[in-house]
Amino acid sequence: MTGGLLGAAQEAVSYGANTFMIYTGAPRNARRSPLEKLKIEEGWAYMRENGIDSFVVHAPYIINLASFKEDTYNLAVTLLKDELERAKGMGSELVVLHPGAYTERDLEYGVNRIVSGFDSVLTDDYDGPDICLETMTGKGTEIGGSFEELKMIIDKARRKDKLKVCFDTCHAHDAGYAVSDDLDSVMDQFDEVLGLDMIEVFHLNGSLNPRGAKKDRHANIGATADNPKGADNIGFAAIRELAHSRYAEGRFLILETPWLDANTNLYKEEIAALRAGERD
Repeated sequence: MTGGLLGAAQEAVSYGANTFMIYTGAPRNARRSPLEKLKIEEGWAYMRENGIDSFVVHAPYIINLASFKEDTYNLAVTLLKDELERAKGMGSELVVLHPGAYTERDLEYGVNRIVSGFDSVLTDDYDGPDICLETMTGKGTEIGGSFEELKMIIDKARRKDKLKVCFDTCHAHDAGYAVSDDLDSVMDQFDEVLGLDMIEVFHLNGSLNPRGAKKDRHANIGATADNPKGADNIGFAAIRELAHSRYAEGRFLILETPWLDANTNLYKEEIAALRAGERD
């Protein structure tokens, strides 16, 4: 967000992207610049000139609605409400959110805690962005490592109409789903549990880990062992299959692959390769 929404849009266009995802401030703290400083009007003007008509916001990582600690939980509720308002003010209709971790409690407690938070934010008159619950790896006490856990949250929430899903390929792979070699079966499982219409966003990421490792370490798509960040255990063919599948039609496709160093990312190359279906 250096340069506000305008800067984000310019960077996305430089990659050849036709959409993008942003944090409205640093993802690991609560400090936020006022919307007036984020060059929103200029950003939208630039986006329209370059064929971009929508973008996604990712909520801060520090939001943990499943926490039993009152200060952590209250901060999570406050931050979520603020992020939804900021996203609406910037013109985004979707906010991706990590469900949370129950730490020293249990799954039922964590789910109920998340639902309580949603019910306090998504009031009857709420008309802001949808919340996209992200599929997670299930590491530790993290909620969302299975489709069923996401369903538990959505089923209990009062405003189900404002809850959707962000499907992360690395997270699903690390959680144990066969993203790399049987995409249709994974999508069939998702459809049976939640319904494919619940997916609004795909995060297209490789994984440094074998299937089921529950570790959450993203890899560049199709990277081999000589890559500085390590090899991809999902593979280019599987990610390209998803990107060109019926499952992806009408959804946001977002890269969260690693930067090779502080100044080098492969977004432009990965986008071009996924579109063409080829990689050098």
